[in-house]
Amino acid sequence: MTDEPATAEPRKENGAPGAADRTPAHFRRLHPLTPLLRGWAWLAAAVAFGSQDVLLSGASPRILVLVPLIAVAGLAVGLASWWFTRYGIDGDALRIDSGIFERRSRRVRLDRLQAVDVVRPLSGRLLGVSELRLEVAGGSDTEAPLAYLAADEAVRLRAELLARAAGIDAATPEAPEQVVHEVPPGRLLGSTVLSGTFLIGVVFLLLNGAAFVLTGGDVAMGVLTASLPGVLAIGAALWNQFVRNFGFVLAESPDGFRIRKGLLDIKAQTVPPGRVQGVALRQPLFWRLTDWVRLDVDVAGYGKTSDTDASKSSVLLPVASRRDAFDVMRHALSGAAPEAVLVEPAPRRAAWLRPIGWRRLAYGADDRLVVVREGVLYRTLTAVPHAKTQSIRLTQGPIQRRLALATVHVDTTPGPVDAIIRHRDQLEARRILEEQTVRARLARKADVPEQWMSVPGARRRAEEAPAQPNPAALPFH
Repeated sequence: MTDEPATAEPRKENGAPGAADRTPAHFRRLHPLTPLLRGWAWLAAAVAFGSQDVLLSGASPRILVLVPLIAVAGLAVGLASWWFTRYGIDGDALRIDSGIFERRSRRVRLDRLQAVDVVRPLSGRLLGVSELRLEVAGGSDTEAPLAYLAADEAVRLRAELLARAAGIDAATPEAPEQVVHEVPPGRLLGSTVLSGTFLIGVVFLLLNGAAFVLTGGDVAMGVLTASLPGVLAIGAALWNQFVRNFGFVLAESPDGFRIRKGLLDIKAQTVPPGRVQGVALRQPLFWRLTDWVRLDVDVAGYGKTSDTDASKSSVLLPVASRRDAFDVMRHALSGAAPEAVLVEPAPRRAAWLRPIGWRRLAYGADDRLVVVREGVLYRTLTAVPHAKTQSIRLTQGPIQRRLALATVHVDTTPGPVDAIIRHRDQLEARRILEEQTVRARLARKADVPEQWMSVPGARRRAEEAPAQPNPAALPFH
């Protein structure tokens, strides 16, 4: 994405300024209700400011004047911003012109498009509007969010952007989808109850109850007051986790993975094929009782957002059975089967650095994937396609040097998936480093092109029958 003044004068061939780069006539404005939706922030700020003023000074008449003035000013600014903001397709990019006094022209290259999300907050659902968010490779944040569009316009524009990024006719309607997995509310609730966050909250409540019984009076009240913020934070985290993933549906279509989720704010993500940089299958301790796992992915662009947003956007499955998760994992990796990759454990002397769980440290690779297994209480299986490797590093701490061990990092784009091959023999680690460098270079040459639908059979790999699982490589045995 580039930022430049919309009225900047482009250079002619001889270097002299040319005519002004005006906004094309076919560009469109955002939904007319956009100023009203954006004005809520101003109204909330006005109410907060006025309430504080009343509490401090006790002068209530002034709030009756300030709140309407601030609300009207916010609405006027929002209306002016809406009037001067227009968007449309300009060549091979989505262009957004905005700015009241200083004009800006932002361009999002469609060949670098990583994901397209349609978000419908509760207020937007009531008014029939949606927000369109674009994630691009190398972006520092969500690029050029379009807030707000009519609900059907957001869906239509998403289909057009994905079609152009895929190299097919822009008028191609939204492709049909096939549901891959749904998360029932009961399973989502059960996974929340069995999570470490919930159990910590239970411990907090038990400790508070014990404090009341054993001490009573002022001491118990002091303990309750000190722990109340933590209890509220845990409760909010559990509530957000349940509400955020409520009604989770994962579907697959020719334009990529589609994810729909949310109870209050509904989010629809679309991740084009080949944009998944790495996959991690995770199993918390108490999920072993039901054999549930979670599936996280790295998608270029999501990892650059805040940690909270990244964690929200990088979950491919919030909870599923291990068998279903492996099926989805193979889909995400274009048919490659991480459970069929033979993994080798770390040497015995790694126990000096990892007394508990050194036997779980294992690594393996085939012609398409590098696979890493680790964890005792919190088990993880990570798979990274060779073609998505961004860099490879070898690190060795002072104790590792004494033990002739080293760690190899297979880096992808920023995100929750990290392929770290811990505590290998230093000669083996260097061999892994050299071999993985060669694998990554060769895999990138044969990787799917940016316009994935423009090449016949580019997605044929995803339909290949997966190899039979190797029992020795299964991550939780």
